[in-house]
Amino acid sequence: MLHVPVLLEESLDFMLHNLSGTYLDLTFGRGSHSQEILNRLNPKGRLYAVDRDFEAVLYGKNNINDCRFSILHANYSEIDSLFPELKFDGILLDLGTCSTHLDNPERGFSFQADGPLDMRMDTTRGFSASEWLNNANESEISNILFEYGDEKAARKIAKAIIKFREIKKLETTSDLTHAVESVLKRVGKIHPATKSFQAIRIHVNDELHHLKTVLPKIEKILKINGIVTIISFHSLEDRIVKNFFKPEVTELPKDIPVNTSIKESYKCIKKKLRPSEDEIKRNPRSRSAVMRVFSKL
Repeated sequence: MLHVPVLLEESLDFMLHNLSGTYLDLTFGRGSHSQEILNRLNPKGRLYAVDRDFEAVLYGKNNINDCRFSILHANYSEIDSLFPELKFDGILLDLGTCSTHLDNPERGFSFQADGPLDMRMDTTRGFSASEWLNNANESEISNILFEYGDEKAARKIAKAIIKFREIKKLETTSDLTHAVESVLKRVGKIHPATKSFQAIRIHVNDELHHLKTVLPKIEKILKINGIVTIISFHSLEDRIVKNFFKPEVTELPKDIPVNTSIKESYKCIKKKLRPSEDEIKRNPRSRSAVMRVFSKL
């Protein structure tokens, strides 16, 4: 399945206020947003893209032949070292998992098909889901499932994982799915392993840490009147974004290293935009998306 971009028109309508400007797509994926940005920019415009997934970077280099375009293999939280001198008219963060990750069993992101239990967005570094699950203690697993997946049965699932790995290592997505299903039965349309897969993916990729790290760095590379557009796909992400930019919040979580005056540097352009009913019908994966837009003062 091809990746279907979420809130494509809305995000670019807000962000592309100068068609001769320089823009940054921090989550390239399979280039849906980037390609449309290039379609709209005039010949003087410029687009840089970043992705932590090397397969995505190769896809961009092989499929977008445009002298106005450059793509880098890196984590978006490294923008200060990637662009020490550039200033951008607009920056896009689409935090959703690329559909190509979910649909490729070899990446291990989904319980829909059997594959290696990896889940890393950047397979060149870090630890896989299998490595973590086979070495973490029961309390750590339970805490991650509850904190990142809001899984009410976190303790039962953690116990089941420990019990499973006493017999054999968890090496495939089916292994993890079977461990979850041994204590949690399906109710309705939602698969019982959904929250566990989400939580473990967030942990393996340290997603919330990287989001907290990048937010205070954006101001340094964004021009005055520049637009930052952020699309989140679960409440943990959206809460971090909302609280970071919210002017009435006087104190941020201690793990966000930011100058206390930074929120005074932005104006909220769009507080909370969700996909239309038509878009959700066309692309059910968009149903949880929330977009927030801010302008640098």
